[in-house]
Amino acid sequence: MQMNSQSQWASRSVTFFVAALAAAGGVYWVLKWPVTTIPATASTLVIGVSHEPQALARLLGGEDVLASSTVATARTPSRMILTGVVASTSQGGTALIAIDGKPAKPYRVGSQVDEGLMLQSVTKRRAVLAVSANGPGAMTLEMISLSK
Repeated sequence: MQMNSQSQWASRSVTFFVAALAAAGGVYWVLKWPVTTIPATASTLVIGVSHEPQALARLLGGEDVLASSTVATARTPSRMILTGVVASTSQGGTALIAIDGKPAKPYRVGSQVDEGLMLQSVTKRRAVLAVSANGPGAMTLEMISLSK
């Protein structure tokens, strides 16, 4: 069977048009595919952190630290817990202090922590609270040590 050149071009053109139509349909449906996006609120997700040394020690496979936390708690009032210290020689430093079970807040040396108490000084694992900047220390908060 013999085909002329016009007939060949016609069948090639129809084949190309059908293939292009199929490709365009595929692209259309791929673009319509639902895209899973991360909600904007996920970037502001805050995970609560427990400040219980017992729970942290058990989570990390350690022994009970009841004895060491009892000694440290006996020296500090139960309503204030020192959770972190950033000691700085130029600016005096900052202490993270949790009051009345609320999340810890940063306090710079010289700022008021509670009624009548201000942060007087910080060292590596200790924060001293006093009534005035030059007065004697009224209270010393120490970080709880999880190691024995």
